Amino acid sequence: MARYALGKTDLEVTDLCFGTSALGDMPDTYGYSVDEERALDTIRAIFDSPVNFIDSSRNYGFGRSEERVGQVIKERGGLPQGFVLSTKLDRDMETGRFDAARVRQSVEESLKALNLDTIPLLHLHDPEHARDLSEITGEGGALDELFKLKDEGIAQAVGLAMGRIDIMFPILRDRPFDALISHNRYTLLNRAADEMFDYAYDNDIAILNAAPFAGGVLAKGADQMKQITYQPATDEALEPIRAIEDICVRHGIAPGAAALGFSLRDPRVTSTIIGVSKPERVQQTLDWAATKIPAHVWDELDALPFDTTDPEANRDYRPG
Repeated sequence: MARYALGKTDLEVTDLCFGTSALGDMPDTYGYSVDEERALDTIRAIFDSPVNFIDSSRNYGFGRSEERVGQVIKERGGLPQGFVLSTKLDRDMETGRFDAARVRQSVEESLKALNLDTIPLLHLHDPEHARDLSEITGEGGALDELFKLKDEGIAQAVGLAMGRIDIMFPILRDRPFDALISHNRYTLLNRAADEMFDYAYDNDIAILNAAPFAGGVLAKGADQMKQITYQPATDEALEPIRAIEDICVRHGIAPGAAALGFSLRDPRVTSTIIGVSKPERVQQTLDWAATKIPAHVWDELDALPFDTTDPEANRDYRPG
């Protein structure tokens, strides 16, 4: 697969990235469990694929995601040559503390779990859920410490990964980030991140667009998955999903391929992060990415209405 520069850094990544949150076993979020062996087999499939980019976080499954990724890294004798690993600093999950000292603690936990000495791409994660935003943005706070980690070589590149755009966008404008991760906010269903993506693209900040399947429903189908962006969905809320599915069925295209293609076709997006929870999903994702969707199908999909408000505004956030 072709590789693209990650912003202004020396890192190069494929336009697909595999996310590993579900591999940390998060049934409260996804509605199903993933045991250790299935997770390890999926991570092995990722490393064996042509994709060179994997994403995790300190708090996915309370550390299980990083630990499972780290097991496979260890059995392979280190991170494969040319592979880019992205992970995230997280608040203390019991107290919400997210100060500079917590940044150091979080990165040390990540390095140990991942069996690495340095992290290619390190994000500050979910500041909107911390106990006090000033601990993060103030002088000597978590963001200052994040950039110190880059200066010290502990991280090669640094990013911002979060949900609420009203908090994320001002922080993004205020710091020289190399990358950003936004999830569920630029999909066939929602364009809340559009203005922020314009800013990032114009300022050479790599855009990593996560969760183009709206939490999985665009991949699994409205009849099988009764939730959108990790929240239970009524039949009425699922109607936009069914409208997409109707167009895709008429043209013989998998809805997942259309949802993924929507992100891949946007020139602003450096890489699209796709969560996978079983080995066969890796090849399925590659097949969907290779699907050629005719222009007239895109015309129909683009004509569908979409939302621009925060799709997770009423989400009951659960880290497990």
